Amino acid sequence: MFQLLGIPPQALFGQLLLGLINGSFYALLSLGLAVIFGMLNVINFAHGALYMVGAFVAWLLLTSVGVGYWGALVLAPLAVGLLGIVLEKTMLSRLYKLDHLYGLLLTFGLALILEGAFRHQYGVSGQPYPIPDALKGGQNLGFMFLPNYRAWVVVASLTVCFGTWFAIERTKLGAYLRAATENPTLVQAFGINVPVMVSLTYGFGVALAGLAGVLAAPIYQVSPLMGTNLIIIVFAVVVIGGMGSILGAIVTGLGLGLLEGLTKVFYPEASNIVVFVVMAIVLLIKPAGLFGRER
Repeated sequence: MFQLLGIPPQALFGQLLLGLINGSFYALLSLGLAVIFGMLNVINFAHGALYMVGAFVAWLLLTSVGVGYWGALVLAPLAVGLLGIVLEKTMLSRLYKLDHLYGLLLTFGLALILEGAFRHQYGVSGQPYPIPDALKGGQNLGFMFLPNYRAWVVVASLTVCFGTWFAIERTKLGAYLRAATENPTLVQAFGINVPVMVSLTYGFGVALAGLAGVLAAPIYQVSPLMGTNLIIIVFAVVVIGGMGSILGAIVTGLGLGLLEGLTKVFYPEASNIVVFVVMAIVLLIKPAGLFGRER
């Protein structure tokens, strides 16, 4: 088999696969953040904790109720979304007219509370979550081995991401959502319940984090700390793509995941900081982000 700059193809494509999987999670989580910020102007720092809650809901459904992976794919995002609606109605709705900093501080506090509660109950050691039988095994592509579950994660993430983009950018409901962010009084005059729409939008945004948690559970162990480090990278992805940009979150998440995978092959020492180096460069050249609009 050929080698690229002395790198065996198995190592190269293996790292690209890992990068694509990480990029899929970056894209899905960044999408939820972009939806919430773009529609509600809230910087949701609790996103990583809600991603962790989604994974734990899937694990609890399996261990306590006997509901498997496919049921958890539906029930866990619904549970996280309902939790998000409660948080929005009781807390966040009081902060919309205030500076973004207040929403950031509130959601940061909520993240610490959720993480602390799960750490107290389950400790810091991870809980295993089995891969469903239908997705076990893999495919030998000749130049690499492709696990079925990881291929499923990429396909599922991309489907949800681009489906969400289409719904927001190309449908009447998406037009109502965008109009409600610009002129809620006018939209309300057309008979649309804007507060309910806002609550559902926040619930949908955090449900995407819950879905990412379910997808991640069989790959990474379910742990109270699983969202802590990831959320910093996801925020960097959102900043690079442009705060509130749906397409920017998706494209940047996938691209940075692949870039991270390539960096692990050619310069492993920089793989943990390459995202932040890119963020610094983008902010210097285009402060609004690659897909963001100057205000």
